[in-house]
Amino acid sequence: MNTDKVKLTSYSTKGGCGCKIGPGDLSQVLRSLPSITPDPNLLVGTDTSDDAGVYKLNDELALVQTVDFFTPIVDDPYSFGQVAAANAISDIYAMGGKPLTALNIVAFPIRTLDKQVLADILRGAGDKMKEAGVTLVGGHSIDDNEPKFGLAVTGLIHPDKVRTNAGALPGDKLILTKPIGVGIMTTAIKKDKLSEAEVGRVTEVMATLNKTAAEKMEPFNVHACTDVTGFGLLGHALEMAKGSGVGIKISASSVPVLPRVRELAEEGFVPGGTKNNYAHVRDSITFPESLDEIGQWILCDAVTSGGLLISVAGDQAEELLSSLKQSGVEAGIIGETTIDHPGRIVVL
Repeated sequence: MNTDKVKLTSYSTKGGCGCKIGPGDLSQVLRSLPSITPDPNLLVGTDTSDDAGVYKLNDELALVQTVDFFTPIVDDPYSFGQVAAANAISDIYAMGGKPLTALNIVAFPIRTLDKQVLADILRGAGDKMKEAGVTLVGGHSIDDNEPKFGLAVTGLIHPDKVRTNAGALPGDKLILTKPIGVGIMTTAIKKDKLSEAEVGRVTEVMATLNKTAAEKMEPFNVHACTDVTGFGLLGHALEMAKGSGVGIKISASSVPVLPRVRELAEEGFVPGGTKNNYAHVRDSITFPESLDEIGQWILCDAVTSGGLLISVAGDQAEELLSSLKQSGVEAGIIGETTIDHPGRIVVL
């Protein structure tokens, strides 16, 4: 069997996008669970919908832990492995930590798909882990009707240097380190509507580690950080606004968007996860009259392995942006935080 001819996305969730469960639905489930006596060493748990959990080991060291997996969003198995690995590792970078070890999470239709496909997925993930300096220590696999892959990742951080999504201060500037529109483009991939070059471009964006961005922000007064993934730019920005008790202003024209995203959205390639994101956040966001529904959907687009959304002291934003760009990071200042309208976003 020639694995180059496998259309891997055809094995993805039928009628779905493999997106995260919506934040509103998930919060309802979590609220129904019995309360657990808090552990004083748990520095970051589920309270702020953060990217990873942080558990203090001693005064100098804490563990950062995360897990993420999903169905194929590109057809090339090697690329899928790379994207899935980069996506999972990103949560550690978003917290300011250093990724250390990982466990593979594999679901695969072993009787209907060539085993070489799985080997290529694992090889892609392995190469990305090597690039990140992450050691694979094991994993778990099951036989399933559709492929799913991801990682459980553990990192290290100093307890005093944890960067959550809930520490933004009024007057900060917001920097985004990757373009959005990934969900719309990967939906178009499933329908064979992208050129080879376009597939390569969106795959490159998703497979790029946030390692450099995380390293470059380390010396700066970064008050909050998160990575933009399944809940979309506005969804994750709203979590930051609510968790920090600040208002956020975002300039729609300043947000980097992948080429042809609007055209594809107008043709109907908007995933269900994106529309769910929009439905969840729209009551907390003020959009300008000049921005139509397509434009609003794009800002809510469900991203896989997106960039970091960094809330940095306003007087340091330009210096950080310059450092990021000099290192090849596709970064831009997209907005700011304010004391006005706390817990809400105003799109300009």
